[in-house]
Amino acid sequence: MKGFKQFLMRGNVVDLAVAVVMGVAFGAVVTAFVKDLITPLIAAIVGAPDFSGIKLILNNSTFLIGDFVNALFSFILIAAAVYFFVVLPMNTLMARMRRGETPPDPTTKKCSECLSEVPIAARRCKFCTSSLT
Repeated sequence: MKGFKQFLMRGNVVDLAVAVVMGVAFGAVVTAFVKDLITPLIAAIVGAPDFSGIKLILNNSTFLIGDFVNALFSFILIAAAVYFFVVLPMNTLMARMRRGETPPDPTTKKCSECLSEVPIAARRCKFCTSSLT
């Protein structure tokens, strides 16, 4: 029981649980945004946002093409909402935060003979044994 408690109290398990809860909550917000705001807007422009009535019957088998189109359209709208309202602002914020940082010093260099990566302090290449300057 002690090992199980240590497993649960590790930081990444708790972080993962928080991420799942936040993901479900955010998914509900984005779904409501698409369903309650974007879809009625499309209905006002196009006339009918619901394609569930479209079906194809072939040899007494019914293919619900409209349901697939609805699901695909919903996915595209949700993906666009996530990208434009979460991913793009986060990337912009992270780029602003990193603007003043200098890149880390290199730890390797290339051998001029065989083009292998060798440690920066090496005097000979470990692959072709040529002298490094």
